[in-house]
Amino acid sequence: MAFARSRQALAIAGVLGLALGATACGTGNDKKSDKASSPECAAYEKYQGHDGKKVTIYSSIRDIEADRLDQSWKQFEDCTGIDIDHEGSGEFEAQLGVRVDGGNAPDLAFIPQPGLLKRFVDSGKIKAVGADTKALAEQNFTPDWLKYSTVDGKLYGVPLGSNVKSYVWYSPKTFKEKGWQVPTTWDDLIKLSDQIAASGTKPWCAGIESGDATGWPATDWIEDLMLRTQTPEVYDQWTTHGIPFNDPKVAEALDKAGTILKNEKYVNGGFGGVKSIATTSFQEAGTPITTGKCALHRQASFYANQWPQGTKVAEDGDVFAFYFPAVDPAKGKPVLGAGEFVSAFADRPEVQAVQTYLASGEYVNSRAKIGDWLSANNKLDINNVPNPVDKLSVQILQDPKTVFRFDGSDLMPAAVGAGTFWKGMVDWINGKDTATVLQGIESSWPK
Repeated sequence: MAFARSRQALAIAGVLGLALGATACGTGNDKKSDKASSPECAAYEKYQGHDGKKVTIYSSIRDIEADRLDQSWKQFEDCTGIDIDHEGSGEFEAQLGVRVDGGNAPDLAFIPQPGLLKRFVDSGKIKAVGADTKALAEQNFTPDWLKYSTVDGKLYGVPLGSNVKSYVWYSPKTFKEKGWQVPTTWDDLIKLSDQIAASGTKPWCAGIESGDATGWPATDWIEDLMLRTQTPEVYDQWTTHGIPFNDPKVAEALDKAGTILKNEKYVNGGFGGVKSIATTSFQEAGTPITTGKCALHRQASFYANQWPQGTKVAEDGDVFAFYFPAVDPAKGKPVLGAGEFVSAFADRPEVQAVQTYLASGEYVNSRAKIGDWLSANNKLDINNVPNPVDKLSVQILQDPKTVFRFDGSDLMPAAVGAGTFWKGMVDWINGKDTATVLQGIESSWPK
């Protein structure tokens, strides 16, 4: 799942720089009134004419990531007079439907699941993007990214943030002290896990608790291992129900994940045994790496936002990440990733202005400078990306040779991808066998 489900001192310089730029355009109190024509606001001229209007945004983005969002569009607000009111929720997936069906839809939503987006399109709730937004999106994103928010030939959302999920976080400092080597194959990863376990430390820490979205971090494991045990084409068949959810190929991937996640010798460092994974929050799950209570944590690039303040993210720092190794290197290096799509439930001019701005190069570079964020937007300048893991992710996303696949649960119908798949992973962690779990998810697939 994209998280955006939810996701440091690294960003201070960028925050201060952007704050100073925003100050040059005025304060939140004077808005556009006497600064809109200033040189600093020239980039926002095409979005002006909506002074005093409010645009509401609803998303799954909370805590420090939400604060950084507010900072990222501050200058836009000051230069246009548009007030962006963002609300992030851990119950986003469930509550968005409640709000939309109840006639209380936000103007815009950052939807991480193409399957959920399609549900709202099918019910006639989401507006197709306007001409200006569409033109900018087609300039700044590859067709592969736009297809995830395209339904019946019409574009209903613009990509925003992106992430690369195929990472394992670790402590370079600890690895150096212990003489551990970063693995480049699955077999090496298992050998390293055995080596760490033999030293008396639980090698892995994990957590899949995430409010109403509990279970999603485990689905990422399965998706990564589907890409590593099968071909990309089989992965595509799985996400579209071209093969049943309980196909032996899916069982193989789940059991492969189980060699780590359901291994009491391996998990759950800093928290307990296997079952503690289900009650450990995704935000806290990797932090035992910083205290030496575990050594490895598989999580996306956006996890950089979750480390304790002051943690140095670098190849020679407190924490860094390596590519989640391929099972069969001959099959190449597949990459799992995700992102959010900015979709509109209203088409007022000021709403279209914000949606268009969020698709622009100005916006993505503004947000990137603050830190711990990236986008597949081709106008993103890698020099504006301070976090070295994010730099690596941008290189991966912009590399035409990358075999990229979008988060599978996000592509599936929402009832499965954001429903029975999540819940099934919780049952699996809590002891239910692979066959029973997969049969239950298969039975839930919409007919």
